[in-house]
Amino acid sequence: MAVRRSAGSAHPGARSGAPDRAGGGAEPPDGFRPALASLRSASLRPEVLLDETPAPQRLAPYALALSAEVRQDGDDLATGRLVVLHDPDGQEAWAGPTRVVGYVRAACEPEMANDPLLPAVGWSWLIEALQARGATFTAASGTVTRVASESFGALGGGPATAEVEIRASWSPLDDELGRHLEGFGDLLCQAGGLPPLPPGVATLKPRKPARTRSTSTRSKPRTTRS
Repeated sequence: MAVRRSAGSAHPGARSGAPDRAGGGAEPPDGFRPALASLRSASLRPEVLLDETPAPQRLAPYALALSAEVRQDGDDLATGRLVVLHDPDGQEAWAGPTRVVGYVRAACEPEMANDPLLPAVGWSWLIEALQARGATFTAASGTVTRVASESFGALGGGPATAEVEIRASWSPLDDELGRHLEGFGDLLCQAGGLPPLPPGVATLKPRKPARTRSTSTRSKPRTTRS
């Protein structure tokens, strides 16, 4: 997984400024490192671009935050954010030591926003995307919100617009966080209206170093037919 690192963001897996209850410096605990290694090795569709951003500071001793966008032919189709929280002592509401929090927002047709089945469908997108990538989890919860807007008065005459927002959190049951990130990427693409990849097409990790732009780095996976 390649990310563009934003100014002031923590290195993947480093403490985000929360109290160091595990003790000793800014390094993550040994038990969390395999999960971080899996996260870094995630393989996403080339339309998904990630940025590492400052993580929440008081929700857990260790945290990692990634912002995401789906872009195709210069158009932004969907945006989102994924936060990984880790507390070696666990938290009762999490049902485990790690919690993943995801947010997705994408434009949709006004007719789609008026469909009473949209919230249930949006939630199924999340669950099915995680399961398709082999991510195991428990205690999933969240909301699906649809927003439709029309312009009036001096702003009248513009087309009606609509958006769908998916907010969710879940607790991984193993260290394969890369699968959770891949599922989240697939959810972004589906919400953004991209068709699923055809059978036999797999994403590949880039072999060349990412281009450097100022202090940011971006690289895109390629696709190939197996």
